[in-house]
Amino acid sequence: MPIPAPNLYPPFNIVRLSHVEFVVRDLAASRAFYVDTLGLQVTDESKDEIYLRAMEERGHHCIILKQGDQPRADHLGFKLFDESDLDKAEAFFRGRGLPVSWVERPFQSRTLRTCDPFGIPLEFYTRMDRLPPIHQKYALYRGVKPLRIDHFNCFTPSVDDSVAFYNEIGFRVTEYTEDEVTKRLWAAWTHRKGGVHDIAFTNGLGPRLHHTAFWVPTPLNIIDLLDLMSTTGYVGNIERGPGRHGISNAFFLYIRDPDGHRIEIYCSDYQTVDPDLEPIKWDLKDPQRQTLWGAPAPRSWFEEGSLFTGVEPVPATLDAQPIVAP
Repeated sequence: MPIPAPNLYPPFNIVRLSHVEFVVRDLAASRAFYVDTLGLQVTDESKDEIYLRAMEERGHHCIILKQGDQPRADHLGFKLFDESDLDKAEAFFRGRGLPVSWVERPFQSRTLRTCDPFGIPLEFYTRMDRLPPIHQKYALYRGVKPLRIDHFNCFTPSVDDSVAFYNEIGFRVTEYTEDEVTKRLWAAWTHRKGGVHDIAFTNGLGPRLHHTAFWVPTPLNIIDLLDLMSTTGYVGNIERGPGRHGISNAFFLYIRDPDGHRIEIYCSDYQTVDPDLEPIKWDLKDPQRQTLWGAPAPRSWFEEGSLFTGVEPVPATLDAQPIVAP
């Protein structure tokens, strides 16, 4: 199935990804991981919730940790350009027969909750409380020194259908993996903000959240985090890497939080702001596609992901498999 032509004039204007809400079983354990180990900054907390931001972010939060019985990803958040875009978004999703509701969220302006055709819960807003800058308060930098949230990656039962839908709302494909036998998409990377991706899609049982990624200054920050995790009880939480992706050219590390939510630590991808930038095609069987160098991804990386609240995943319609580590 061919990559759709970029939709440069979508029905509403998404600026970028914004935040994710994770349901966790032990809020204290999650705090120790995200704050004391990774180095995210607490912006608000109670006995049931913790709000976090990274060092360059002025918005109030990029991760919400919420106490619950079972680990879940509750929703993916996106920032829209202005208030009129919220009403346009409501009309768009309602017109597609998808559920829409207005919800109250702390530290955010009015917020639209909806979902994509496969059920990924999405929330859209225009304004979040702005906080003073801290990116030059170097005494606060800890762990991997996370600068900003970078992207989501989701399992979907049909990458072709997911790409087609998100293309409608303005996400442009930067790179993609095609199965040469069926000519269908196995994975695709799509963006709004001018990086390689704000949200990517991977073939598999879905929808599920594969990972949430954070941008860091240099590969050395990732090495420092590995040293820290290996000596503070988190060596078993290191899942894959370090290495360099062929797709995106990024230096990466994948780790798991205490509930199994996957986090990618990420740097060194490239700019994609030109509207006529051609997508880069990869063959599913190219071993340098997923790993330009480094150990191949383990089976868990292809099979495990976070369930979304209230969403039952379904099997992928494409039966194809890249190289998997033994």
